[in-house]
Amino acid sequence: MNSIRTTNILLLIITIPLVFYILKTLDFIFVPLTMAMFIALLFLPLMRWMTKKRIPKPISILVIILILVGGLKLGAEIIQLTSREIISENGLFMSRAEEKLVRMIVVVERFFGVERLPGTNVLSHYSIDNGLLKNFGTTLGFISNTLSMTLMTLFFVFLLLSESINFQQMMNSTIFKVKYSSVKTFMKIEKDIIKFVIVKFVISLFTGIGFTLACLFFDVSFPIFWGLFAFLINFVQMVGSVVSVALLSLFAFVELEPTGTLLFFILVLIAVQVVMGGVLEPIFMGKTFSVNVVTILVMLMLWGYLWGIPGMVMSIPLTVFAKIVLEQFPRTKGIARLMAVPEPSRNVHIKRKKRKKAVEENAVD
Repeated sequence: MNSIRTTNILLLIITIPLVFYILKTLDFIFVPLTMAMFIALLFLPLMRWMTKKRIPKPISILVIILILVGGLKLGAEIIQLTSREIISENGLFMSRAEEKLVRMIVVVERFFGVERLPGTNVLSHYSIDNGLLKNFGTTLGFISNTLSMTLMTLFFVFLLLSESINFQQMMNSTIFKVKYSSVKTFMKIEKDIIKFVIVKFVISLFTGIGFTLACLFFDVSFPIFWGLFAFLINFVQMVGSVVSVALLSLFAFVELEPTGTLLFFILVLIAVQVVMGGVLEPIFMGKTFSVNVVTILVMLMLWGYLWGIPGMVMSIPLTVFAKIVLEQFPRTKGIARLMAVPEPSRNVHIKRKKRKKAVEENAVD
């Protein structure tokens, strides 16, 4: 028995790195498939409702595809609007940024006693003005990969909704082996993931609106762009809020003079993030998002390393999924408890009293 146990442990140690290697190597398949799984979960209640109304499945799938295409069209319109907003500046922001950057570099040079050759341009001396074209090819590659990933995601969504790929049956045949357990777990995963995505979408939307209104009020350029950026980056848990505030604060440093106005603008951005992400999001999430901070950071680093930005966006839903599955088995319940938010000692005491009372009542009966 000891030798079998040792063998199983060694096999597990070998298998886990191999699985992560496969996930990283075949990310062009697993990333769209995982994203499609979460998108399909959002539309499963609508599919079930249309089935109850005896609407043919091809029509139901067509309705959902039209909704997805409409969402992509709306996103494209917003991106075009932000592009027109940036183009309308006609280089005014770049000139202001260059002027302020030169002044800042001169101040730093004087502080550290750095001297340049007479007549040397500041930007050319530090090679700051020739790095934009180098990233043009990278940008085109990013756009190409994004388009291909979007098309593959839509294809997998179609397969999942048409039940060509049945996720619940896959769980039943690979993990649980019992239909009741697989259905029960699948329904809990569906409920928690849908709630998480909806709350995250609403919180991110109002965060983007708050950033846009702040930019309009303080007369900071590109308010629609910054609102869209805050909305998208906010889907990256914890990291997104810090990145959005930091980048917009640096941008506002060029637009606004370093006085009380700039400080108040930064405080408004922080207040928006604190209210939305620190107060409202935990309230609306309730017990769905019961994952501790250490687990969140570890999962962000792990999935970010494996799948990049898409992995960071999907890290929390994947963690919630793993936690729900681990809770279903006695041997892995301890791992699920380590991932969860520790319950206050008072709540634990109350639960113990209720459990003891229930046992006493059953004994009397």
